[in-house]
Amino acid sequence: MALGLVINWAGGHVASWKHPTVPSGAAMNFDYYRGIAATAERACFDLLFLADHLSVGEAGATAERLQKSGEVVFFEPMILLAGLAAITRHIGLTATVSTTYNEPYNVARVFASLDHLSNGRAGWNVVTTGREAAAPNYGQEKHMQHADRYHRAHEFLDVVKALWDSWDDDAFLQDKARGIFFDKAKMHFQNHAGEHFSVKGPLNVARPPQGHPLIIQAGSSDAGQDLAAATADVVFTGQLTLEGGQRFYRGLKARMVKLGRAPDSLRVMPGLVPIVGRTHAEAREKFDAIQNLMDGDEALMFLSQMLGGADLSGIPPDVPGPDLPMIENRGSSGPKLLQEKAKRENLTLRQLAYEVAGARRHRLVIGSATEVADQLELWFKNEAADGFNIFPAWMPGGVEDFAELVIPELQRRGLYRTRYEGGTLRENLGLERPANRYSSRNAD
Repeated sequence: MALGLVINWAGGHVASWKHPTVPSGAAMNFDYYRGIAATAERACFDLLFLADHLSVGEAGATAERLQKSGEVVFFEPMILLAGLAAITRHIGLTATVSTTYNEPYNVARVFASLDHLSNGRAGWNVVTTGREAAAPNYGQEKHMQHADRYHRAHEFLDVVKALWDSWDDDAFLQDKARGIFFDKAKMHFQNHAGEHFSVKGPLNVARPPQGHPLIIQAGSSDAGQDLAAATADVVFTGQLTLEGGQRFYRGLKARMVKLGRAPDSLRVMPGLVPIVGRTHAEAREKFDAIQNLMDGDEALMFLSQMLGGADLSGIPPDVPGPDLPMIENRGSSGPKLLQEKAKRENLTLRQLAYEVAGARRHRLVIGSATEVADQLELWFKNEAADGFNIFPAWMPGGVEDFAELVIPELQRRGLYRTRYEGGTLRENLGLERPANRYSSRNAD
């Protein structure tokens, strides 16, 4: 199976920054991230993943509410990954970058550069940005509509991939005797003129070692799944039940077949929040301890954020199975999963808030290494996952617990590597290197 590690500085739990083992000031401390990356690489994780936000909180969030959050400052992810590229050798380096508040040329250039710096370990999580609060930070009066964001993303991604193909792999002759640096026949202009972008090209970075850095997609709406089926190498998703995971997995692979793509050319990696102990009781004690660091208002605020800044003040907090507000222009897949969970488990709003704040709408698994490995194996062997995106509740302890306890158990079962197989992220995930679209056409 494939394994990614989500680095959300203090961890996935909303109260993680208050955990006694989380170093103060770690959010802006490179050595802290260096240590986590080293632990993950020793455990042979496929990739590190940095999420990103383009605003401090959701639209309408007050300073009073935000002051309880540990997620208001953090490194720009591409700068951090460039630093980590220099002190790692094998692990993939992936991050979120928005197609709504960037330009294709800039994004193509940044990821191509990171792929060269890391010798083929870069990956781009393509997002359209759900937070409306990002708009005024980028000179926009209104946040682009959900459907329009995905329409733009399709064109954006196509332009970026074309830019990565600006040069053949062997274009740079560097013939000093003749004074010829590159073969002009192996330079390709994009001359793209579309609805959203006009890009001449070529890119002023050589073709990346992976051909194209890994493409990751995390949207689970219909529009998100369409984009993933057409373009992604890896899909991150939040699935809470085996049956739901199987429906998503099989549905996405079926969409790929309709588009003429081989199903095994994409890895589906649901998010998982593991709380691991040497015994089940020890794991439960760890979870109860971090849950006790969170207060009710903090949990409800986080649930509101997960619902796109929805106002929950009018919903009775202790009535089972509440109807949750669906925020227009946010995307419905995440809120829908939370609504289904509340109804299925007959949770009150307060109970749902505490669970969401502890697992970020991902699946929470509490137990010994054997119990956690059992769940990973169940999903992996029953068409619900090709791997998992591991989201420790707190850092660095949650990473260390997983690396020390669960990884060896997976290796003992023959479910996980004991060493890296390839030199690039694509090779370690068993994914092919894309052909250059221009070279292929010329060859035909």
